[in-house]
Amino acid sequence: MPIQTTISIAGRPAADAPLLAVPYTADLDPDVPGLPVPARDLLAHHKAKGEPGEIVEAPVARGDGVGRVLLYGTGDAGPDALRKAGATVVRRAKGHESVSVTLPAAGPVSAFTEGALLGAYTFRIGEQRGKAVGRVEFVAAEPGAVADDVRAGELVARSVAIARDLANTPASVKTPAWLAERAVEHTADQGVTVRVWSPQELREGGFGGILAVGQGSASPPRLIELSYRPEGGDDGRHVVLVGKGITFDSGGLSLKPTANMKSQKTDMAGGAAVIAVLSALRRRGVRARVTGLVAAAENMPSGTAQRPSDVITQYGGRTVEVLNTDAEGRLVLADALAYADAVLEPDAVIDVATLTGAINVALGPSHAGLYASDEELARSLTAAGEESGDRMWRMPLIDDYRPALESPIADLANVESGTTYGAGSVTAALFLREFTGGRPWAHLDIAGTGRSVVDDGLFTKGATGFGVRALLRWLDS
Repeated sequence: MPIQTTISIAGRPAADAPLLAVPYTADLDPDVPGLPVPARDLLAHHKAKGEPGEIVEAPVARGDGVGRVLLYGTGDAGPDALRKAGATVVRRAKGHESVSVTLPAAGPVSAFTEGALLGAYTFRIGEQRGKAVGRVEFVAAEPGAVADDVRAGELVARSVAIARDLANTPASVKTPAWLAERAVEHTADQGVTVRVWSPQELREGGFGGILAVGQGSASPPRLIELSYRPEGGDDGRHVVLVGKGITFDSGGLSLKPTANMKSQKTDMAGGAAVIAVLSALRRRGVRARVTGLVAAAENMPSGTAQRPSDVITQYGGRTVEVLNTDAEGRLVLADALAYADAVLEPDAVIDVATLTGAINVALGPSHAGLYASDEELARSLTAAGEESGDRMWRMPLIDDYRPALESPIADLANVESGTTYGAGSVTAALFLREFTGGRPWAHLDIAGTGRSVVDDGLFTKGATGFGVRALLRWLDS
């Protein structure tokens, strides 16, 4: 379900607005008529410091009745602070029909808008109890001066919401074929053509990894190929984005514990991010040619599932001994990366995947792991992550660990064989690098950042849509 909250811009709040939100800082005394005491005294009473996410709520006279005012802090008015402030205000307005929000006098309005709409995000199947605020009216002295920034923030937030919706949808609905249908739906009329590779086409094309992972499921796999060409021609760059699209990951015959399966409907969060990015490129005005590849399969145990010790042939002919069927994401990604290298010939390729629990241990939920074979690509992605709020931390590709992936009977093993280094995220990235053909390549391991276990700030419990904001910012450059 897309974000249901609508937004508008006005020059002054409605006289009868029941809920007002007004910014304050440590050195700014807001003018709020109708407060029972001066705003300065109220803030002092609550020892308010003006930090982002800080709110002081009070009654205010409103016509013949009583309304509420939310005095909200904006911190240093930087992008992160305003995203947090916007999200906090709209979360506090939950259950109200509307809220009138005076925009901060300083800082990027697009960031505040983005935060407000992401704070309004909900996903629920059934009755919408305590639903998010229905309408947000932004108030600015010169509405026309902020309109473009408001719309820019709205585009980003609604794109992130697409990724969240796709990842949050239960796997009982979300088959690989369903995901392909949603990819077509979300990119319609956006300069994107979509090719969906059927199981038969995957067999004929030699996509052994995608087929092997999906062979245990009653829902056959797909490869979703989305091709964007900007109107009027591209700027000469061709970028391929590859997303892991495991619609549910039971672990296969290497079965996960029950508790670990509960979040596995979101194991296609990387693929969801790729679809969401492709849906926004035309409206964002991106001038590069972009191809998205979503390798979609369901990893299930059955009489037809692949077995530990099976040897599969990936796209391009490399053989892989499958020692752990729960290390399936790298198998579907390897096919897509090899196809990108051999057929699409991009200038750069970036894959996004909820790949390893090891990255969550290493970095937790605040930063994605970034692996890259190209220094400039790593630098520019890191910068885009900082600017957008999708933060990444550069991780090392340690060549000394490469022998751990050797197999006595195949070209590679899909997990460490023999030697144990305990660096599961590193060896997974080394495995993927084998299929990139030496092209500039980056891998985002979002196993920690792709899901939130709490409602906090911009995030609602469940999928976060991580990667959409960073990739859109990076493609702008």
